[in-house]
Amino acid sequence: MSTSNDTLQRLAEVIATRRQGDPDKSYVARLFHKGTDAILKKVGEEATETVMACKDGNTQKIVYEVADLWFHSMIALAQFGLSPADVLQELERREGLSGLEEFAARKAQQRERTGE
Repeated sequence: MSTSNDTLQRLAEVIATRRQGDPDKSYVARLFHKGTDAILKKVGEEATETVMACKDGNTQKIVYEVADLWFHSMIALAQFGLSPADVLQELERREGLSGLEEFAARKAQQRERTGE
């Protein structure tokens, strides 16, 4: 049985392979060829489409758009030398923490860094 972590890892491997491909034959290669701004623009577009699907309440469209958002987010991760495992590690670190406690801890860390 495949886990979601396996699926993300396989997709990350496909993205890594296609990254060096021909931009005329691979959508992924084309995005990497265009550079960071194009990748980030696509992430923004997909985030907006996800919000719109959620506002419409169409569950099938929500899943479709979130899949697009995750895919393009994974391309952004790869652009910066990161992987889904890095995100999963951060989510595991947060597991069991109260969202409010996590937010307060980040605010305190920010104040320490800025000296406020």
